[in-house]
Amino acid sequence: MEGRPTADETDDGTERSRRPDWFHRGHPVFFPLAGFFTGMVSIIVVPGVYAAVIKGLAGYDRAEELFPFVLLLLVVPIAMLVPRRTRRFARYMLLGMVATIVVVGGVAAAVLFFLLKKDA
Repeated sequence: MEGRPTADETDDGTERSRRPDWFHRGHPVFFPLAGFFTGMVSIIVVPGVYAAVIKGLAGYDRAEELFPFVLLLLVVPIAMLVPRRTRRFARYMLLGMVATIVVVGGVAAAVLFFLLKKDA
């Protein structure tokens, strides 16, 4: 990558950026990919971290009582649908969340079906 100039090495006289020339936040795929993977990670990571922190602070029984509050996680992308500026990101974040839930649920159902059929 030595032959390619970075954004700092251009001589256009405008404000110089520390990003390399291949980094394009304005690329049409940037926000859909970022939103999708943010939704996927939020569905996988946030409930586990939430449960671990609550269990560590308040104990197992109280953590079971407070766990339904993790559904407030869905408020974030729904609230992001309101402003026009974040609407595209929020749509793909919701898509990532729903796709993750469908895939995890489908795989769990298939494994359960397979295990029950094998024992019967």
